[in-house]
Amino acid sequence: MPETAQFVDPRRWKALIFIALAQLMVVLDATIVNIALPSAQADLGISDGNRQWVITAYALAFGGLLLFGGRIADLWGRKQTFIVGLIGFAAASAVGGAALNTGMLLGARALQGVFGALLAPSALSLLAVMFTDPKERAKAFGVFGAIAGGGGAVGLILGGVLTEYMDWRWTFFVNIPFAIVAAIGAVAVIREPVESHNSSRLDIPGVILATTGLVSLVYGFTRAESDGWSAGPTIGLFVAAAVLLLAFVVVESRVKAPLLPLRVIADRNRGGVYASLALAIIGMFGLFLFLTYYMQVVKGYSPVKTGFAFLPMVAGMITGSTQIGARLMTRVPARLLMGPGFLVASVGMLLLTQIDLDTSYPALILPGFLLLGLGMGTAFMPAMSLATHGVEPRDAGVASAMVNTSQQVGGAIGTALLNTIAASATTEYAKSHAAGAPSRTALQLQSMVHGYSAAIWWAVGILVLAAVIAITFINAGQPEGGGAVAGSGDGAAEDAVPVMAH
Repeated sequence: MPETAQFVDPRRWKALIFIALAQLMVVLDATIVNIALPSAQADLGISDGNRQWVITAYALAFGGLLLFGGRIADLWGRKQTFIVGLIGFAAASAVGGAALNTGMLLGARALQGVFGALLAPSALSLLAVMFTDPKERAKAFGVFGAIAGGGGAVGLILGGVLTEYMDWRWTFFVNIPFAIVAAIGAVAVIREPVESHNSSRLDIPGVILATTGLVSLVYGFTRAESDGWSAGPTIGLFVAAAVLLLAFVVVESRVKAPLLPLRVIADRNRGGVYASLALAIIGMFGLFLFLTYYMQVVKGYSPVKTGFAFLPMVAGMITGSTQIGARLMTRVPARLLMGPGFLVASVGMLLLTQIDLDTSYPALILPGFLLLGLGMGTAFMPAMSLATHGVEPRDAGVASAMVNTSQQVGGAIGTALLNTIAASATTEYAKSHAAGAPSRTALQLQSMVHGYSAAIWWAVGILVLAAVIAITFINAGQPEGGGAVAGSGDGAAEDAVPVMAH
């Protein structure tokens, strides 16, 4: 991301308000939709197999197109891309709120992801080019990150309130006023230095190969639920994904202006960060989906109560990030925070494998949430700092986008994979226990809980693998001053966003 030290915008702090408002909208949307999903599923008659696509369609479009969105922002201009992203996100939200069937809702979610992929990197890039003084930039990214983190908590509560007291459709419509205010403010106060544009040609083959490869991969996990892991369509999708993604790597190694310069991920430290974060999010995303349904369907919690029930995990994340990770990341090598952080999170996840029909929230779910939040928060803060450590300034924006991309793609894969595992375990349990069940309803609920528990066991293993990768691959000492290049703030600013997202 180019620096323009000679350009100091007198209205940069006003611009920060509208940029942060747009980010708040994106973060709110993620957690709001999770809380509203059971109500939307019942209203539109969405099948259990398709419900995860309400989450996955967004995450896949967002994650698959983030790098492309960053390049579009460099080419078109960040302000213009930011405004287009806002308007498109609002329009997609209106379609989602007005959805009449499953296809219309899933299409709206995918469109939200497309425009979110334009919005997120342009917002971060605008901050980078408008705040050129290091101290001011740190302060601006700090505000941006705090709003993003707080937005996750606000979304849980707001989603519950809107769903319970109004209608699940308002969890989509609420984005519209946010987008309108942010767009008007952007037109009025945001000024972008023209010389910060990057006129390199777009890597269209790279975009097509990466996006289709990721879609094939996630769809393969989804088809495994209905067709089985050894079915022809499932295997065909996995083979297609492998071929497409391998072709992407070959293309990126040969084109003049690649979408993803391979030097960014070839470094063992950055590669270790991206891989471990993707795995950690695979475990996290499925958990949000399962526990939302567990608390509302099995435990009978209202949407508002469900939102409040998740707050201790958010508090744990914020505490782990600001009080443990941020304080120790300049004193302790990143791997000694990330590895133990992921292991603590896996212990929290291990507790949650014990859920049953009559599980006590204070006795089991609460400590599980707290450990999960503390561990993930502790691991994520040094990971964000290290994600751009030692990268060339011209690659800082791509390296930052890769952090978010790895998490969004991990979330899409995780939701599809764990939902498939849960559905299969639920079906098998119901078949094997049908004879001795006291009632059909009891059997249905017990089967659901068994499925959730089976999937969470997989999430425990995935978190342990993330810890092993972090400890094994990441060998950098603590970054000097907690950062690396000028662009490292971009990654830090994304700290709290994907943790709660989607």
